[in-house]
Amino acid sequence: MGALLESLAAGFDSTAPWRREALDAALRDGLPLVRSEAWKYTALRPLERRSFATPAAPAAFDAALLDGIPGPRLVFVNGGFDATHSDTTALPAGARFQRLPELLADTDPRAANFMQRRFARGDEVFARLNTALARDGIVLRLGENVRLAQPLHLVFIGTAAGDVDSASHLRHLVELRQGAEATIVEHHLGSGDHANLSNQLVQVHLATGAVLRHLRRQDEAPRATLVARTDAVLARDAQYHRLDLELGAGLSRHELNVRLEGTGAMLLGSGVQLATGRRHLDTRLGIEHIVGDTACDLTWRGIAAGRGRAVFHGGITIRPGADGSDANLSNKNLLLSDQAEVDSQPVLEIHAEEVKATHGATVGQLSPTAMFYLRSRGLPEADARRLLTTAFCREALVVVDDPALRESLAAMLDRSLAALQDGA
Repeated sequence: MGALLESLAAGFDSTAPWRREALDAALRDGLPLVRSEAWKYTALRPLERRSFATPAAPAAFDAALLDGIPGPRLVFVNGGFDATHSDTTALPAGARFQRLPELLADTDPRAANFMQRRFARGDEVFARLNTALARDGIVLRLGENVRLAQPLHLVFIGTAAGDVDSASHLRHLVELRQGAEATIVEHHLGSGDHANLSNQLVQVHLATGAVLRHLRRQDEAPRATLVARTDAVLARDAQYHRLDLELGAGLSRHELNVRLEGTGAMLLGSGVQLATGRRHLDTRLGIEHIVGDTACDLTWRGIAAGRGRAVFHGGITIRPGADGSDANLSNKNLLLSDQAEVDSQPVLEIHAEEVKATHGATVGQLSPTAMFYLRSRGLPEADARRLLTTAFCREALVVVDDPALRESLAAMLDRSLAALQDGA
C-alpha cells in the first residue's frame, strides 16, 4: 500500500459497513497504474508516494475569488462548508437543499441510499475512496416543474492550511423531477499556492422532461490535484447541457459518464482543455445510448503548450436495440510546443442498426494561412496567435444559451488564454 492510500486510510473513522467495504476494496486493488486501460495516459506513481492529512479547522482564503459569483451560492473551502460566504436565500419553494451530513444523520436509512452505490471495477479506486471518506457535499432536489430562476453556483476553493497538504472528499447529488429545470455552475478555484488533493463525485438524476445546464470551471492552483467524476442518468425527453473548462491545476482528471435511458433523451456537451506549463489534464467521456431515439453531440477543444499534456478519451456506446440513436463527437487539438503532448482517443461502439454516428479527432498547429492573413492585416504575431486560439476555444461555449453567463465564462476563458505562451 502506497503512502497516499495509507494516509487516507488513517483518517477513516466510520462504523458504517458500506464505508468499510468501499475502503477495503480500494486498499485491496490499489491505485490504477499503467496496466489499467482507463489510466494508461495518466501516471499516478508520483501521487501514490504522497501523503495527505484530513483538513482541520476552516482555512482562510482570498475572498476576492468570489467577486462576480452571485447568489444563490454554496461555498466549500478545502472540502468544508463555509456558511459565512454561502447564500441560499434565493432558492424557490419546491427546491430542497441539504448538506450531506444532514442526510447521513437522518434516521430513515433510505435518505442517503445514493451513498451506498458500489463501484465494481478495480480502476474505480477514487470513487470507492469517495464512498468511504466523503463527509460533506450538497444534495439538491427539485420537485415537478420547479425551475430555478437563477443559476446556482457551487464554489470549491483549495488553499494552504499549515505545512501539510490536505485531502478532501465531497459527494453531491442533483435530482430533477419531471419537468424541472435548473442551471448549476461549478467553480473549482485555488487561493494562493497549495498542493492539496480534491476527490469529488457528482450523481445527476434527470426525470422525464427535466432540463439541467451543468457548467464546470476548473481553475485550481498550479500544484493542486483534482480527481472528479460525474455520473448522470437521463429519463425520457430529459436534456443535459454540459460544459467543462479545464484551465488550471497540476493534475486534473475528470470522468463524465452519461446514460441515456429514455427515448428522446439528449446530451449536449462541450469542453476546453488548456494544458500549459506542466499541467496534465485528463478528460474521459463514457456515453451510453441505452435505448433508441436518443442523441448526444460532443465538442471538445484542447491546447497543449510548454510541457503540458492534454489527454482525451471520448467513448460512445450504442447498446443493442438502441436503433434511431444519433451520436456525434468532435475533438480538435492545437499543439503549440515541441515539448507538449496531446493524446486523443475517440471510441465508438455500435451494437444496433439504423443509427447515425460520427466521431473524429485532430491534432495540429495554428493554420499558417490564417496566421499569414492576420499578419498581413497588421496584427503582431502574438495578437494573431491569441485571436486564433481564442476563436478555437470559444467554439465550446455554444452549449451555454444564457448570454450573460456565456459572456462571463468567455471572459474567464479569455483571461487564461491571454497568459498563454509557448513554454509558459
